[in-house]
Formats: sequence, C-alpha cells, structure tokens
Amino acid sequence: MVDKAFDRSSALYVKIVPRKGRGVFANIPFKTGDLIDRAPTWGFDDATAQLLNRTGLFEYYFARHDRPLKGDPLTGYVVFGLISIVNHSSKPNARIEWTDERSGAWANIVAIKDIEVEEEITHHYTNISAYPHTINFVD
Repeated sequence: MVDKAFDRSSALYVKIVPRKGRGVFANIPFKTGDLIDRAPTWGFDDATAQLLNRTGLFEYYFARHDRPLKGDPLTGYVVFGLISIVNHSSKPNARIEWTDERSGAWANIVAIKDIEVEEEITHHYTNISAYPHTINFVD
C-alpha cells in the first residue's frame, strides 16, 4: 500500500546551505499551522545516549523535553526522515511537535509562520548547550 504512505517527496527538497551543510527547503508554500512532515522515531535511554554522544549521530538525535515530566526513561530520539536534517535557527519558521501513538513516538514538523516556495525550513534546537563548543551554529 505504498500509495497510502505519508509522502512529502514533492513538497520538500534538500540542498547544501553554505556554512551549514544540508538543509530542507519548501517546494510548495506552507501556511502557519500546516504539517510540513512527519517521521517515526526510535527512542533510547541515557546509557545508549552516552554511547551515541561519542559518535556523529549525536548531531542528529533529538532531545524531547516533555518526556522527563512524564517519568519516561527515554533520553533522546533518532528521527527517521528529512526532519533529522532541518537546520537550527534562532528565528525559526517551524517547530517540532511530538505525538505518542501505539506504533511509537512520532516527530511532526509544523509551520509557525507562512513559508514560501524555496524557503529553508528551520526550527530551534532545544539542546544547543549539549553540543561541543566546536560546533558553530549559523542563522
């Protein structure tokens, strides 16, 4: 049933952004509140986080700050899909919203401003202080 999959392949594209690396861009306009993309995740605990922190994957996993409030032992999430390469901005045009479903946790990226065709999709990284000082965030 591939035709029923959530497919944004024509709505988004990836290109290199100078000084940032890869970025995700809009191929169609998005209005405030629109779901831009949705991706399944794999959650892991603190012991696994300690291992991942020593790898390149550290820069791609997500910290979910609402989970500790619920007493969940999961520390972070690997997000499968384009959301994992959406760049940081101090003035983002989108945000990550989390949903917990029977199939697991899902990351949703939602427009918080109108986004034009060819505009880069950005969100605010919530765990910037955890990154090594050698990583320089560029707006």
